[in-house]
Amino acid sequence: MSQLTNEEWYRIFDEADDLGISFILLAGGEPLLRRDVIEAAGQKKNILFPIFTNGTFMDARSGEGIYDRLIQNMDELQKRGLIFGASVTVTSENVSEVTSESFLNELSERGCKAVIFVEFVPVTEDSQHLAPGEKEREYLKNEIARLRAEKPEMVYISFPGDEKSSGGCVAAGRGFFHINSHGGAGPCPFSPYSDVNIKNTSLREAIHSPLFMALQSEGLLTDDHEGGCVLYEKREQVEQLFKSRSRDLARDLRQRS
Repeated sequence: MSQLTNEEWYRIFDEADDLGISFILLAGGEPLLRRDVIEAAGQKKNILFPIFTNGTFMDARSGEGIYDRLIQNMDELQKRGLIFGASVTVTSENVSEVTSESFLNELSERGCKAVIFVEFVPVTEDSQHLAPGEKEREYLKNEIARLRAEKPEMVYISFPGDEKSSGGCVAAGRGFFHINSHGGAGPCPFSPYSDVNIKNTSLREAIHSPLFMALQSEGLLTDDHEGGCVLYEKREQVEQLFKSRSRDLARDLRQRS
């Protein structure tokens, strides 16, 4: 299936504007590879478009090592007066390091205004040990509370730690949903199931897709889970629900024809 065109992305942004949506996160892959999408986003003045980039496609700076390149780009962003934040993957091995004074002070000194702490979600057996356990999650929760009180110069966001304050996972249209590069509308990037494509429907209809409605009504989004992403942890249930809705849709189409 072909990728969404610049015109299709602009239509999505236009419909989002009409619906009163004011925040669209551009992520990937690497969104800076799609200059046309960035330029389309720049035409919508009522919507904030944070760009979730790996930081290596911002300019033509040279330098060996990704870390050095990212630091250079932070310095360049600060020099140009641009607002930026950092996404930090939290593992069982680095939780104390990424919440340390030295690490966060360096980010702050380079102009970083927000830090998103994202718990590592294992996708293989070999990486299971890197997922934060209850001890690490409790430590992270306490550290973020301390940072918010003591270092207000930056905003601190915890995923999925902040889900509890919002009444559970906000994916599948409860607060946001994901559109992939080919137009498939899914619950979130960690749950790549889609029963509707934005090429063939409106944004308003996509938000109320049968899969999204089922996930909300079945209570999966508010279920207890050990950590990380609830939809990934319960992916077998999500997949079964998706297959069930797909069968229902196929049956309805046959009956109509």
